[in-house]
Amino acid sequence: MSSKIIPRFITALLAIPALIWIVGRGRPYHFFLLVFLVTIISLFEYYRIAFPGRRREQAFGVVAGLLVASGVLTGSPSAWLAGVIVLLCSSYIFFGGELEERYRRLAWTLLGTLYVGYLFPHAVLLYRLRDGRQWFFFVLLVIMVGDTAAYAVGTCLGRKKLFPEISPGKTVEGAIGSTSASLLAGVIGGSFLLPTSPWLEMLGISLVLSILGQIGDLFESWIKRVFGVKDSSALLPGHGGLLDRMDSLIFPVVFATYYLRILHP
Repeated sequence: MSSKIIPRFITALLAIPALIWIVGRGRPYHFFLLVFLVTIISLFEYYRIAFPGRRREQAFGVVAGLLVASGVLTGSPSAWLAGVIVLLCSSYIFFGGELEERYRRLAWTLLGTLYVGYLFPHAVLLYRLRDGRQWFFFVLLVIMVGDTAAYAVGTCLGRKKLFPEISPGKTVEGAIGSTSASLLAGVIGGSFLLPTSPWLEMLGISLVLSILGQIGDLFESWIKRVFGVKDSSALLPGHGGLLDRMDSLIFPVVFATYYLRILHP
């Protein structure tokens, strides 16, 4: 266990202050570039998992994901997304291979385009909203504290498996610890980051964020399980790849973006 904790700690020690500076003190284009860079790397990681050794499909998927991400970042996601879906569906008709195999490859490409290319750049949409920096910090706080608690509680006290067919390492005890820590972090952190928001609202949002974060973690684990890989890459020592770190953040960021747009315009 210590062999994993030390590199995880060092990576977090270097990455978290940089992230806090970019979100809290950096200019908007710093955050924009960070999200775009993370999206590119995560797309590469996803398509290396989905299409091992198939460079054409990897490149095609990355380009499709970046086109959709560009649409989200420039404020016209629907048009870009529709165009890319039409392009993908049309292109795979002419790709080589058996019909069923081509259909499966198209499905995996569409999933990567939506999951990474479309959903993750919503972080920029959240950041651009009123009090967007504070809300993004709030989401980060709830998810990161929950992830840390899940790892600690699951390692020390975990006995009952949560979804062993998807992620053998996750436990019910870890999930409970994650949810409890996220609720506590949300109420306390919300009182500082968003002091005008009622604590009951912060509690409810934290609960939804925690559940979505854990579902997102399981979803990426499901993808890796299907393809028989442990980590999306070895980019972050002790953590795996960027996609392994972003998986629990993607769904909560999307929820927070539309929650604020609808209920706090």
